[in-house]
Amino acid sequence: MDLILKYFPELSPEQQSRFEALNGLYQDWNTKINVVSRKDVDELYLRHVLHSLGIAKVQVFLPGSSILDVGTGGGFPGIPLAILFPETKFHLVDSIGKKIRVVTEVVSALELENVNITNDRVENITGQYDFIVSRAVAQMETFVRWVKDRVAKKSRHDLKNGILYLKGGDLSEELANFPKATVYPLSNYFKEEFFDTKSVVHLPLKYKP
Repeated sequence: MDLILKYFPELSPEQQSRFEALNGLYQDWNTKINVVSRKDVDELYLRHVLHSLGIAKVQVFLPGSSILDVGTGGGFPGIPLAILFPETKFHLVDSIGKKIRVVTEVVSALELENVNITNDRVENITGQYDFIVSRAVAQMETFVRWVKDRVAKKSRHDLKNGILYLKGGDLSEELANFPKATVYPLSNYFKEEFFDTKSVVHLPLKYKP
């Protein structure tokens, strides 16, 4: 928890309480349904919570905006971002039912009223969103094909509407066909060694009616 306060010192008492609750919730649920590896759950705040919040260092979400988290797994990056931005609407989607069960229970325990949860493939999701976030669930070309019709027309943020994707490693080959993509190394924001190879990729997507 100290790690979160190190980089996000302005958290309200309610936000701090929710972030603090994450460890116990995931430790408990992970014994029932394995959604986080044993090594990762022991370093939850570094490998999952702070990693998810890397998106917030690249773009602060405005009140009333809407975010789609595709392949949320155990609730990352959606749940940490929903705690940080309580006035932003988050839609967490995953096709695996047992993972969605954990997400549903965690969201309920935290009393997060700004989160909607769906157990389905993203191709079946309707609606428009300011940003689509995810943690490396597919190659960028595949991911764009899944979500290209889900981006809202009007951009209200500093960055244009589109994808904010948590990725690791050398991305030059994967992004070769996406000249408008911008890579934000997380080592620019977080000093821990874990982030040396981690980035947020922003890819603006044009509205398609």
